[in-house]
Amino acid sequence: MQDITLKPTTLRSAIAEGKLYLPAETVAMVRNGEVKKGDVAEASRIAALMGLKKTWELLPHCHPLAVLDANIDVSTHDDGLHVSAQVRTIASTGVEMEALTAVSIALLCAYDMLKPHAPAIAMRIGDIRLAEKKGGKTQFQRQSKTGSAAIIVLSDTVAAGRKNDTAGASVRDGLERAGFDIAAYDILPDEPALLRACVEKYVAANISCIITVGGTGLSPRDKTIEALHGLIDTDLPGFMETARAFGQARTPYAMLSRGIAGMAKNSFIATFPGSRKGAEETLAAVLPGLVHLIEVHRAQHSAAHQGGYA
Repeated sequence: MQDITLKPTTLRSAIAEGKLYLPAETVAMVRNGEVKKGDVAEASRIAALMGLKKTWELLPHCHPLAVLDANIDVSTHDDGLHVSAQVRTIASTGVEMEALTAVSIALLCAYDMLKPHAPAIAMRIGDIRLAEKKGGKTQFQRQSKTGSAAIIVLSDTVAAGRKNDTAGASVRDGLERAGFDIAAYDILPDEPALLRACVEKYVAANISCIITVGGTGLSPRDKTIEALHGLIDTDLPGFMETARAFGQARTPYAMLSRGIAGMAKNSFIATFPGSRKGAEETLAAVLPGLVHLIEVHRAQHSAAHQGGYA
């Protein structure tokens, strides 16, 4: 199965639909309750609910999911039965396969119940499709250019050439994949004055997003937070609260990070931990909110926008 351990948990929903084409006389039997095997609509709804819960058992690459809401609709049309399924969950992956499975099983159930009442040549399952999907990457992360980004790595050993940077490079690559133009990728020793001067330079240049990597721990040289506190005009504590909660679910040490986030004039600043795993988890946790923040901030400064969140 695909690794989804770094995907954020969000409310996800999917709607699928499909149809069982039938002769008019068979449709009339369904409407009049004359089918030998019973209530076709109700049996199909029950079959759909049973089927969607087994999706992960039927499809080898599907993850087991706790389905939190499912609504199955079976309606009669002049040319057959129409089935739609809406499925919702709060998870790290979507429920489109659950919705599609529900529709497929419902249609198979109806087919089984109606095959004594219609010739096989006159019965056809078709038009199964995903009608809507919400809550994943396509909703919260845009693929168009988002803004500019600068990554600043704080490490005495990396700056001295005694160790290769992996954490900062991972953040850089992740932001680039999310649509950011990488304006800078700097490696500095753990010197507060150097860091502050570098960040001030990028704030003055209106860089959209400035991410520091390293210096958020408890050692005497970890002074990233102290260096940047005075630069932030508007604190955004929710970013790092989200990152710590995301990390804490994966390691017991995320609580030790002292990371901060906020706006400095037109630039967003956030301080990521220096380990590659910590940096990757932090980026995964905050990226949807970060992309939205940059888009809203850009809109608020356009002539056509009157302010406020959409």
